[in-house]
Amino acid sequence: MRSIFLSLLLSLLMLTANAQRWTAQQANDWYKTQPFLVGANFIPSTAINQLEMWQADTFDPATIDKELGYAEGIGMNVMRVFLHNLVWEQDAEGFKKRIDQFLQIADKHHIKIMFVLFDSCWNDDPQLGKQPAPVTGKHNSGWVRAPGTKRLFDSRTWAGLEQYTKGVLTAFASDKRVLVWDLFNEPSNNGYNDAVVPLLTKTFAWAQAARPSQPITAGWWNDHELSNDIMFGQSDIITFHNYNEAPKLEAQIIDLQKRFGRPLICTEYMARTRNSTFQSSLPIFKKYKVGAINWGLVKGKTNTIYAWNAPMPDGKEPPVWFHDIFRPDGSVFDPAETALIKQIAK
Repeated sequence: MRSIFLSLLLSLLMLTANAQRWTAQQANDWYKTQPFLVGANFIPSTAINQLEMWQADTFDPATIDKELGYAEGIGMNVMRVFLHNLVWEQDAEGFKKRIDQFLQIADKHHIKIMFVLFDSCWNDDPQLGKQPAPVTGKHNSGWVRAPGTKRLFDSRTWAGLEQYTKGVLTAFASDKRVLVWDLFNEPSNNGYNDAVVPLLTKTFAWAQAARPSQPITAGWWNDHELSNDIMFGQSDIITFHNYNEAPKLEAQIIDLQKRFGRPLICTEYMARTRNSTFQSSLPIFKKYKVGAINWGLVKGKTNTIYAWNAPMPDGKEPPVWFHDIFRPDGSVFDPAETALIKQIAK
């Protein structure tokens, strides 16, 4: 009964949004104007999470400039970057100025940006202010969810989330430096499942009300049917995550292209110890002209050189990094990888 109720609610909430979704033809026409998209999920090495990246006292344009320069040097042309609703709710005008400054830096390096608005991953109950130090050797020890469980379950607080969604999209609705809006990262993660459906649906409706010139999406990452129905049914372009070896990646791409006939961008891949590597994945992405955005650019406070569930309390550098490409000084984990990225990006 709960699933039936949620499905009916979903249908009602999506009636208005459906009228605003791009047709497959519009999406494919847009995609034809894009280069082969190669990039990374980006946060500067000096930030442990989205709040530390964007709060006024820890925003670090010098490091952002340097590290986006590393990406430019290997031919990357897109970055996926997480925002956070709390920063907007604290100081919307200041946040917009910092977003614009970030976009200026990215544009200088010929890099377009895919912004992410909400996220169900990692630590709950996000708080503004000084963020914790990294836990030694632990993957993403300080990353925070947006908006977090309390607000997910309390629709009385959603007015602020609506203002954030509409405000950010409206402010940059015609900005050519913004490539795509990714509304919600892995919405059903952390056991949210059916509980995330109302907010996810509202988020698409808010975004469609703003209707930016750029495509709107949210990415498939697991088999939660209700949230997948929203994402597939409302996204202008199809985005997905794949940390599997090459045959499974190729099979998923073929399936998604056949099912939807819309442009595809993989917004998370590359976990070396799971046999998801640049060498195995990038030729497949290029073959099918699927955008490729790996997790992690520069080793830093997020500790994503360590695997999800394999902490190293001694803090030693693992012999095989899980994610990331560069060290903060610009040296690389594997020169063969960066040579391949540069070759493929051409």
